[in-house]
Amino acid sequence: MAKRAGETTFPDWVTPMAATLTQDRFTGPEWVFERKFDGIRLLAFKDGRDVKLFSRNQLPQELPEVARAIAALPAENLILDGEMTWHTADRRFYVFDIMWLNGTDLRALPLERRREHLEKLPLKPPLELVERIHVAHPWEQACAEGWEGVIAKRLGSPYEPRRSPAWLKMKCEVMQTFVVGGFTDPQGARVGLGALLVGHFQGNDLLFAGKVGTGFDSKLLHDLRRRLDQLEVSSSPFTSGKGLPRHAHWVRPEIAVEVGFIEWTVHKKLRHPRLLRVIR
Repeated sequence: MAKRAGETTFPDWVTPMAATLTQDRFTGPEWVFERKFDGIRLLAFKDGRDVKLFSRNQLPQELPEVARAIAALPAENLILDGEMTWHTADRRFYVFDIMWLNGTDLRALPLERRREHLEKLPLKPPLELVERIHVAHPWEQACAEGWEGVIAKRLGSPYEPRRSPAWLKMKCEVMQTFVVGGFTDPQGARVGLGALLVGHFQGNDLLFAGKVGTGFDSKLLHDLRRRLDQLEVSSSPFTSGKGLPRHAHWVRPEIAVEVGFIEWTVHKKLRHPRLLRVIR
């Protein structure tokens, strides 16, 4: 990919911006929301008629139909970022950002300006522009329609070559009821307790499922600590205790909580759990 007179050198590679996982659910005028697709990250580099496609790890991708569609775009050179879906017969490259256009590096531009450039490109199948979600609770729409989740993007933010808090991914959660078998002490400025140690019964055995340390406010932390102190016992109620912290308070498993989490790990623990509510 050669340099032309008077132009910035067209790069062979740019590090893709990555989203940070969040368990918060929010909206606000400074954020826009997009669908999170279940596919592979794809970066497209067009320089003249030459098109190269790479995964996020810079592995070349052979996608002739996508390459032809990008080669036909009315731009001398450009770099597109998006997600290639594989799970349908009609495979698409869903484009959500543009980092380079006609000799100009666009990464320092705010998100909305980059979007304006992207919307001017006549994308045709298998290329498709990722649409913005305009509902009150986009994560609820995502889960109801079977999506992987949504991405929240902060207006005014540049395209950064790192995992950035300006892009936040909200994955759809599994919800399940667990019982509390213990808790840890708070650290630093935390009040009440650090995390709940939760589990589920298999027959008469209480199997440890993990620590839940988010989803609380200060009042709930104090209220739970008062309740748990009254249930404290000297030994762990968990039959299976692999992964339990060394220093913990044990309680009779009488408090039930609803927990949202992304998935079960291979070690049968909760991945990214958060407290939704105390049931009893």
